[in-house]
Amino acid sequence: MKKLILSAILALSVFSYTASAQKKTSPKLPVKEQVKTNVNLNQVDAVIDLNKVKDDKVSVTITPPKFTTNEIVFHIPKTVPGTYSTDNYGKLVDDFKAFDKNGKELATSKTDDNSWKISNAKSLSKVTYMVNDTYDSEAGKGFMKEDIFSPAGTNILEGKNFMVNNHGFVGYFEDKTQLTEIPYKLTILHPKDLHGATSLVDINKSDTEDTFLAGRYFDLTDNPIMYSKADIQTFTVDGMEIVFSVYSPNGIHSAKELLPDLEKTMRAQKAFLGSINTNKRYTVLLYLSDVGKNDAKGFGALEHHTSTTVVFPESMDTEALGEQLKDVVSHEFFHTVTPLSIHSKEIQYFDYSNPKMSKHLWMYEGVTEYFANLFQVNQGLITADEFYQRMDGKINNSLTLNDTMPFTEMSANVLVAPYKDQYLNVYEKGALIGMCIDIIIREKSNGERGILDLMKKLSNEYGVNKAFDDDELFDKITALTYPEVGAFLNTYVSGNTPIPYDTYFAKVGVTKAKIKVPANPFLKDQKIPFITVNPTTKEIVVVPGVELNSFMNTLGLKGGDIITSFNDKPYNLDNIYDLIMVSQGWKTDDAISVKIKRKGSEQTLNGKVKIDFDEVEGYMFSDESKTKLNNSWLKG
Repeated sequence: MKKLILSAILALSVFSYTASAQKKTSPKLPVKEQVKTNVNLNQVDAVIDLNKVKDDKVSVTITPPKFTTNEIVFHIPKTVPGTYSTDNYGKLVDDFKAFDKNGKELATSKTDDNSWKISNAKSLSKVTYMVNDTYDSEAGKGFMKEDIFSPAGTNILEGKNFMVNNHGFVGYFEDKTQLTEIPYKLTILHPKDLHGATSLVDINKSDTEDTFLAGRYFDLTDNPIMYSKADIQTFTVDGMEIVFSVYSPNGIHSAKELLPDLEKTMRAQKAFLGSINTNKRYTVLLYLSDVGKNDAKGFGALEHHTSTTVVFPESMDTEALGEQLKDVVSHEFFHTVTPLSIHSKEIQYFDYSNPKMSKHLWMYEGVTEYFANLFQVNQGLITADEFYQRMDGKINNSLTLNDTMPFTEMSANVLVAPYKDQYLNVYEKGALIGMCIDIIIREKSNGERGILDLMKKLSNEYGVNKAFDDDELFDKITALTYPEVGAFLNTYVSGNTPIPYDTYFAKVGVTKAKIKVPANPFLKDQKIPFITVNPTTKEIVVVPGVELNSFMNTLGLKGGDIITSFNDKPYNLDNIYDLIMVSQGWKTDDAISVKIKRKGSEQTLNGKVKIDFDEVEGYMFSDESKTKLNNSWLKG
């Protein structure tokens, strides 16, 4: 999952932006194998009724397989693969009941937040319960104390939108073992004018009832479904059908409007990956949140084998939203390589109630994040200098975290403190680990191979339905590459030694240098804000008593001015994030207007954008003798 985080630069001040990622993991049966399960009577049947919403809840009916024990347990997940957090989806469930075939209620008892014990299980005919959603209960509001990340959450908006992440609606039984490997049939009853977008195959021809088959519980939870009035665009890339579904509550954005950025990105990704990706269908579900209301607040994305769910503010302008889609969806799509095709047994046989985490987040998230940046320079979407500065930013971010905590140790214990506090480093140092391994392989192979070649070999060795033992991965990677790669993994990934990044950059001719980068119009030296926020009125105010930059001076802004809009779009505390994102796209000499209040008087200031440049320490290519290897690294 790619998660966007907004943090205050100073108290009641402006926002800075960082990106990290989380993911969804574990393998999936092909569609043809799913369809075969239709004749298997030993399955779980689930029915979700979206037609009858009561108190913001929908009803779920579960018909179990036949049990031979007197007592069984029904679970809703505590944790789902890839979120790396304890979310307790069982707290969404109310009015849990069990019945025999005559409609007689059986005795049940709730044993924890996510589990119900059912007595006389041999007579069990069905289970029923009501399910609440998460979008209007985020950030500790309402009955949910956990902050469930929106792309992993659920939405129930009667007659308009249902975000059906199936792990939030449908559970599984535990007899002597967890019954997650048996087939599922899911039926969803829905309003006629709402379309369910998903990569699952609907085998029901009705326009008010959809039926999906899944080979096991994971396959069900791995396929989210978004119901809304159809706003869908499709295109094909090298035999893969891409389905793009958008929900914009106020009609501000559309799939057609946003399609060019998504299509350009996914075509570049397919070109970069080549034969390693064999998906025939991939679905992107974009939910745009109305942040002015009680709506989703966790912005980013969660990936699955053949789809990704994305949540962003609806108020973002088209250009900014397109840029975010490029970065976020690219990260999620690269998860089709790892962990979806290359993963450990902890992921393959995920325990939803008592999860055991793999040691290799450096690969699942780190290498994925590295690919999400590398493909952009490889395919000409960004320059080499821009790529170097992205990696430099990750170095700086990683140094704000624990640089001596062994990565494998953090990964295996990521659900508990102090390790969970270091999770974000998988997208900073984790990506840098991927970069260094790439450079080692390029150097040892004289530029012929890189880390993408390694991932292809691992995918061929394991693949979707075969998992590796956590402890065997380093030896396997070493056997497929070079002893130097194994030494790096043991020293810097499972060891506690900080990585000497300059040493690895030098191998491809890149060294530290003073460089000039465009300044943020609202920040001095990349960190000190020129604007703040009045917490009472939510108004954006130019900080008084400081020397302003060229952007503000050119427009005629002064300390104490209250900014009400840029280019006729109103801004305040509620959407200051949008302003920061929009400003990143401003270029020198762009026409611009700003409305302000100065000493109680409203004014409109018109002018052109003037962007300063900050001199910072960064990286640049300087060793001409490394030109060939550098080109192989970035363009090979």
